[in-house]
This record gives sequence, structure tokens and C-alpha cells, in this order.
Amino acid sequence: MSLRAYFVGVDVGTGSARAALVDAKGRVEAQAVEMIKTWTPEPDYYEQSSEDIWRAICKVVKQVTAGVSKTQVKGIGFDATCSLVILGANGAPLTVSKSGVAEQNIILWMDHRAELETAEINAGKHSLLKYVGGQVSLEMEIPKLLWLKRKLPKTYGSIWRAFDLPDFLTWRATGVDTRSLCSVVCKWNYDAAAHSWNTEFLRGANLEELTREKFAALGSDVQPPGKPVGNGLSQSAASELGLAVGTVVSTSLIDAHAGALGMFGCRADDANDGDDVQGKMALIAGTSTCHMSITRDACFAQGVWGPYQDAIIPGYFLNEGGQSIAGHLLDHVLKTHESYSELHEKLGGDKHIYQYLNKLLPELAERRGLTDLSCLTQDVHVWPDLHGNRSPVADPTLRGIITGLDMTRGVESLAIKYLAFVQALAYGTRHIIENLYQHKRAAFQTLLFCGGLAKNPLYVQCHADACNLPALIPDEQEMVLVGAAVLGAAAAGHYDSLESASKAMGGTGQLLMPNPNTVELHNRKYKVFLRLLEHQREYRNIMQGNSA
Repeated sequence: MSLRAYFVGVDVGTGSARAALVDAKGRVEAQAVEMIKTWTPEPDYYEQSSEDIWRAICKVVKQVTAGVSKTQVKGIGFDATCSLVILGANGAPLTVSKSGVAEQNIILWMDHRAELETAEINAGKHSLLKYVGGQVSLEMEIPKLLWLKRKLPKTYGSIWRAFDLPDFLTWRATGVDTRSLCSVVCKWNYDAAAHSWNTEFLRGANLEELTREKFAALGSDVQPPGKPVGNGLSQSAASELGLAVGTVVSTSLIDAHAGALGMFGCRADDANDGDDVQGKMALIAGTSTCHMSITRDACFAQGVWGPYQDAIIPGYFLNEGGQSIAGHLLDHVLKTHESYSELHEKLGGDKHIYQYLNKLLPELAERRGLTDLSCLTQDVHVWPDLHGNRSPVADPTLRGIITGLDMTRGVESLAIKYLAFVQALAYGTRHIIENLYQHKRAAFQTLLFCGGLAKNPLYVQCHADACNLPALIPDEQEMVLVGAAVLGAAAAGHYDSLESASKAMGGTGQLLMPNPNTVELHNRKYKVFLRLLEHQREYRNIMQGNSA
């Protein structure tokens, strides 16, 4: 009798490395997590270590595969944050830090040091920028490389390879420098339509030297996600990971994109919602939230990244929206309130505080004679971009606004403030959706959720209500890890395509319907939400002397 086949999914998030052992049906049999280091030497500077991350990966992969034979693991897929990894001669780490410490060789995705360089690249108005909503983001890699050239020229002049973190992992696992189309088209301004790096764009960004030697530092072998890399695990990597030499390694995905891949194949338990992935928006909701959707025809939407050709599933164009902070924002709201210490001591942890507030809100609404807890914020309105707006305004300088403050103190005031911020995040999602509609995108039928915030029922219900769309919550919560394992299954040939692997391993989920009784309330609050953006711009104009 043949042994059961398994696939390993590896996910490197902002603060941890995770691995899962996943079967061919998409069921997670084992998972493990290991924290990774982040240095914050200055405000908005975030640095990590590729060696620290690889060490963490080796530990978690060994843990999840300890109970099975090496021969049962047929493939491994990697996903990670879109962070910039810099390597020098012989693949040694090169510092990206003013401290000069070689170990600190990664500029994290959320690092905002390259603000000036981003503005300069956008001022060039190159035609490639139409694929990133009209302007490159300071979270992307080309501005960060320009920052390195200017601020750390010794590092820049010694670069052997500049990797997106997901592609560093496949290189580290195989010894083969293959770049995923997902990484380079989404974060490096690679020209997917021409299947090449754009020399004119790089020269315009003052990075002409990257065009030499056939773009060696950037990678000359670009492949779609779900393709086998080289001859699989190298001898050294196999030993470090506890797997067999030659185990199939797939081209990688960015972490949010892996979550989308896993969820696009998910279907409702009690309904046949069809196979058309065009009607689905996948929200990967954690520290930040990514809004992923794919279409057969390209949709060029101002302020939304894409359309990225073949970036997740071949044959489809990806549009990617996002909120730079989401889960982190709610943590900030919680921890800066006067009642936080009291609740933390009383309940014994942040998770329990969220559960407590979610239970308190309907009680408050009933106590006040309101028909729904959404009405508690009828006079409290929030613009939530305390860390800038990624989509669809694409303005990293935007900041937050709250109106309707009163003299109320204590836990009830925290509950209402928390609700107002959760609703604001939902209106931000609606803002992205309506922006896509303005650019002729086909209508959405379902919102799909995974990530830490997907475990918060208030967050999910507010999205369903604010966007007036059903929300699908996969029964398997770790869909980013499933998506990474889907890569391994496709690369190993267990399924005949990445799309069929996603459908076979995406599983089922519970459908949460929007509340029809709150549609009008949310329509009105959404109008206020948009007005807050207008006001912020108006106030800036006044302070800059541009308005009376």
C-alpha cells in the first residue's frame, strides 16, 4: 500500500516563521511557529536577518515533519513578506543598517525609510507605473535599492544578489536563483507583459548598474508560481530541514498571495457557489490587510496595485489593494486606552479583551434600546490611516481622524471606540471595492477571510454589513500555510495545474450573510467616511497656505 502524500507549507510573516504539514485535501495535520528578530533602529526603520529567518524555518519544518517518513513529503512551498534581502559575495549577508551589522541584511516590507526615493521615482511617470495604481509604493523594493545606493554605497556596490524574501528562501533551499513572477511583478516593477526587466525604467530610477550582466543581481530566470525549482532540495538544505535530498521545491509566493491562492479554491459548505474565482475578493487580514482579486481581463484601477499578469494563477490578472495597518491598528487602539491595563489584568491577555468587547457591544446596544450594535457609533466616525493609506488613495502621508469624542471614560468608551475603528477598516475595504468598480471590474459575489483578524467575528460581520456582501470563513483557518502547500503540490505534479490544486485543497467554509437592516446606516456612515478624507486634504491645504 502506498504511503500517504504530504506537502509542507512554509510562511514567513512579519514576526514569525511558520510551517505546516498538509495533506492532499488541504487538511493541516501539524503546524509549528518560531518567532523571528526585528530591529527598529529609528522610527519607520525595520530590519531583519535572513540567517535568523532560515534558522527559524529549519526548526519549524523539522517539528511538523517529525511524525512522517521523509519519502511521504512530496513537495514544499514557501511564502514570505515582500521584504528586501541583500547578499554579497558567496551569498553572505550584507548589512542594510546604518549600524553596519552584517546580520541585519533585510529591509522589512513595512520600512518607510525610502520616502524621498519613492517620490522621485513616481515623478518620472514611467508607463510601467500604470501597473501599480499610478505610483510605486515605498513598501516596494526599487525605492529601497535606491536608498541603499545613496545612504549605504558600500553595501550597494557589493551586492551579489538582491532578493525578495520569498525568492531568497527558494534559493536557500535549492541553490538555484529562480525568481517568482509573483514577487518581481508585484514588488519590483518587472514588466510581465514583455517578460523582461525594463532597462528604461531602471535607468530612470537612477539604478542603471542593475541592468548590467543580464540583470544578474535582480535575477534573470523568472518563473510563474507553482513551478519546480532546480533539482529540489540541495543536500545542505535537506539536512538542515530534515527532509530528503531532491524533495520538490516550488517557486514562491508573497505571503498574502499564498493566502489568496488557498482561499480562491474554498467554497461554502451548503451552497454551490460555482468555480468562477473572478467573483471572490480574498482578504488576508493580519498586521496589515491585503485585498486580492483576479480577473480574466486586465483592470487598471488608480490607487490599486496591478493588474499583475499571472502573479497568482496563470491566465488571470491580479489586483491587489491593502491597508498598511489593520490588526496592528486595533492593537494600538486597545493598548493606548486608559482601560487597557485594568482589562489586561482582569482578563489575562489581549485575545480575551477582544472577546470581552465583542460580547459587551450587543449588551450596550440592547441597554440603550438600539436595534443593532452598529448604531452605537452613529455619532462616532473614524478615518483609520494612522500609518498612511496604501489603497486606493495611495498616500503614505495620510493620518487618522476621529470625530464624536465625548467625556465618557471606562470600558464602555473603549468598546465604542474599538467598534468605530473596526467599522472604519470595513469602509476602507468598501472604498477599494468601489474604486475597482469605477474602473469596470466585474462585480464581487463573496468576501473571503483568513489571518488573525478573520478569527474576530466582529471584524468579519462589519465587513459583510459595510460592503453588503456575504463573507466566507474557511473551515481551515491557516489558509496562508495551505496556499504555500498548494504550491508544493502543483510543483510536484500531484495536480495538473495550480488552479486545480487550489480547488482540490481549498476546502469548505461557513458563509456569513450581511444584515439587511443596517444597509442604510452603513451607507450614511460611508458617506461620512469619504468626507473625512476630503476634510483632511482641506485642512492640509489651509495649513500650507493654499486655501482661505
